[in-house]
Amino acid sequence: MMSRHLARRLSVGLWLLVALSLLAWGLAGYPWTLCVLAALPLLAPLNGLVRGKRYTFAWASLFAIPYMAFSVTELLSNHAARVVGAITLLLVFAWFCTLVLYLRVSRGDAPIS
Repeated sequence: MMSRHLARRLSVGLWLLVALSLLAWGLAGYPWTLCVLAALPLLAPLNGLVRGKRYTFAWASLFAIPYMAFSVTELLSNHAARVVGAITLLLVFAWFCTLVLYLRVSRGDAPIS
């Protein structure tokens, strides 16, 4: 069984990869300022993720959904961004899964509130 510490580390590592993948959208022709602005909201859950706060993991899982929707949209409609879109989609989905995994393995530790 996976420990909550490993799940937290995986989640924070994938958070970093998601942020970097959003910055990589500049390689697909998006303006760098737009890429930075898209990555800035990811700073909101960082403190709680690093500290292992269950409440942050719960709302951050919902926070990942717009990034998934953007990636799927660009993957299907923008030929120039297909590779970056696929990578971002996989990373956001993996991040979402590790957020849920942390909530499951830390279930007995503390309440969400």
